[in-house]
Amino acid sequence: MIPEHRPTATARLGRKALPLIAGLLSCSALALPAGPAHAVDVPDRWPTTASEANTQAYLDTIRDDPRRLSRFFTALPKGGDLHNHLSGAVTTEYLVELAGEDGLCIDTATMTAVPPPCGPGTRPATDARTDEAFRDAIVREWSMQDFPADGNGHDHFFATFGKFGEVTWRHRGKLLADVADTAATQNQFYLETLVTPASEGAKKLATDVGWEDDLDRLHGKLIAGGRLDKLVDEAGVEADDADAEFRAAAHCGTERAQPGCDLTVRWISQVSRGSSPERVFTQMALGMRLAERDDRFVAVNLVQPEDGETALADYRLQMRMLKYLRGVYPKAHLTLHAGELWPGLAKPEDLAFHIKEAVTVAGAERIGHGVDLVHEDNWQKTARTMAAREIAVEVPFTSNAQILGVKGDEHPFATYRRFGVPVVLATDDPGVSRTDIGHEYQYAARTYGLTYPELKDLARSSLEYAFLPGRSLWAGNPTRNGYVPVGACRHEHPGSSAPGPRCRALLRSSEKAATQWRQESAFHRFEHTVTTRR
Repeated sequence: MIPEHRPTATARLGRKALPLIAGLLSCSALALPAGPAHAVDVPDRWPTTASEANTQAYLDTIRDDPRRLSRFFTALPKGGDLHNHLSGAVTTEYLVELAGEDGLCIDTATMTAVPPPCGPGTRPATDARTDEAFRDAIVREWSMQDFPADGNGHDHFFATFGKFGEVTWRHRGKLLADVADTAATQNQFYLETLVTPASEGAKKLATDVGWEDDLDRLHGKLIAGGRLDKLVDEAGVEADDADAEFRAAAHCGTERAQPGCDLTVRWISQVSRGSSPERVFTQMALGMRLAERDDRFVAVNLVQPEDGETALADYRLQMRMLKYLRGVYPKAHLTLHAGELWPGLAKPEDLAFHIKEAVTVAGAERIGHGVDLVHEDNWQKTARTMAAREIAVEVPFTSNAQILGVKGDEHPFATYRRFGVPVVLATDDPGVSRTDIGHEYQYAARTYGLTYPELKDLARSSLEYAFLPGRSLWAGNPTRNGYVPVGACRHEHPGSSAPGPRCRALLRSSEKAATQWRQESAFHRFEHTVTTRR
């Protein structure tokens, strides 16, 4: 949710096919209801296959068995995670271990990691290795572990980033190794994660340039003398350094290679929406220029609390900045945190337009959270616009419950689906939230009565609306018309080991289609495994 405190490195992973998850690992158990208590009216889907029906039957038989249920949702092929903050995604225990490796200290009053030497009021982070009570206290302050249901989840959640920030800026490659491994063991194939490229350099350039109301003139100052391109080069060096750190930490290319080595990862450049206008604009311009020049970076997003004083005051200005820069850098993608608000957290006038402006002014291709949809003016028109333009909404259920207190029938998940808006499930900050993507799918199934074929389509959507290059495997608008293969693969069985010549040509030319094909192969294996267990 909040950018890293210092510049870090950026990594690129290989584009190999993800192997089927051999072991079924456990995730938090949530029993499914006997029937679809919250079933929603969604666009028609083509007929369920026999294999899907058998898988649904198996799911029905294990709904009262938490252990098998959690294994089912861990093994379910879940496409990609498109809304993931790297620093908040790392397991908290690993952050504590890294703090010890770096010789950091813990301020015992606030449980904040600070640089050495460890003076009065601090303890070496290494003490957490042998003092269980100390380690547990750090974990509770660095995450939502054991946080009381009646507490201020919003403030505690966002405060965690400042407490472990001294750890996360140092090791982007190691953080990625941890996060990628978790995604791979959750049977995911793709990850888009948020980082802050060339953070200190961008801050200095913004200070040097200052603010200019004329955005064209301001952009001209940024690029004058190649100053913005120097930051692009700096981000590239960070990427190279972190790639090396990642590969070493994950043992890639060795007999001990971790599953995460085969995960495809792309970066989204995050912009600190609570900063000064000149810094916000500089970070936006850097992220978009980077997305057009380095294929490891694909998009730009705004981070930090949307209800912050500056974020609220400058929201319309920031949408105008993005609109301008989208015209300058048309190849860069844009996904925006918008509508991560709720009555009581923001004034009614601030609830009225954020999603709408992200869509109609800034031109966002995806919306993150979008929780306050029905509180916006003429929200039905916004929902219909999102459906018509296939602007997906990224839904992290656990995060929304912890930060905003919104869940179940209050959550707009069913409303988006009813209007035909593409929906993808995501984790947001799973390390802080103490969750994983399997838990998010399990929650969706239980709370909204989703069937296995509907869960399968949610997983497909996470790749369909990913910022992967190339043509899609699916034709038309999949949310409206179902996941039907394009002409080149129309007569093939998606995911088969021997597609015909035309289909093979598509898979060779399109990273997106190839990743989708791998997911279909994983579905076949998953359904076969489930069927043989019945």
